[in-house]
Amino acid sequence: MFMADKTSAGSFNLPFYKMFADPFNTAGLVIAESLYEGFTFEIQDVREHLQISLHTPEEAYYALILIGAPSRYSVKRAYARATNEIAAVSSTDKLPLMASRYVGKDDPVAVARCQGNFPAVGEILEPFTTAYLVEGWMRGSHNGPWMPVALKDANPSRFDGPPRLVALGFQLADGKLIGPRDMFDDPGFDNARAEANHIADYMRKHGPFEPHRLPLEEMEYTTMPIIAKKLASRWQPLA
Repeated sequence: MFMADKTSAGSFNLPFYKMFADPFNTAGLVIAESLYEGFTFEIQDVREHLQISLHTPEEAYYALILIGAPSRYSVKRAYARATNEIAAVSSTDKLPLMASRYVGKDDPVAVARCQGNFPAVGEILEPFTTAYLVEGWMRGSHNGPWMPVALKDANPSRFDGPPRLVALGFQLADGKLIGPRDMFDDPGFDNARAEANHIADYMRKHGPFEPHRLPLEEMEYTTMPIIAKKLASRWQPLA
């Protein structure tokens, strides 16, 4: 179970792709017969309220062109094609889209199943050894590094961040969930945390400029429309 803070729905797109479609991350896609048939990605267009299912590996490029734009397209579920069992699911609601203004980021969550017809525990966790950029951070209006942390360090403070992620692991035994284990409470993720701090330093140096600040279409849910209205009468045609 993954729980994020100071980021937005869609942040799990890249990790899900690596877990269920990238053999450089998930060795089982190459050497485990139970994973040979690949996975299906259920992708939602959160702006137009549409969804599509794409199959990997043969439709991987189609999937990437969509989920590479996480501000609009979010992976809702991944299915094991061999059994049609749900392998993972994430939250996809975006608060600004529902409220038509900035009311906070979405703090997404995700659940992934491991072993058997699914990737191993280590393959599910491996994507988070890199501090990938996600949208969110201060006022939900910036890109910043996603830092995997133990529960004791899930206290974002610098510029209201950087965005944090915790992972709780459970075993299923006799119909009961046993746990949790704090999966990121492990020095194996120290490099990712150090990388996140270096990226945070670099991104903060951009101040109010992109790519630290989100692009204009994402700023439509902040004060940007109000400012645009105030300045509208002052624009003049190019000479």
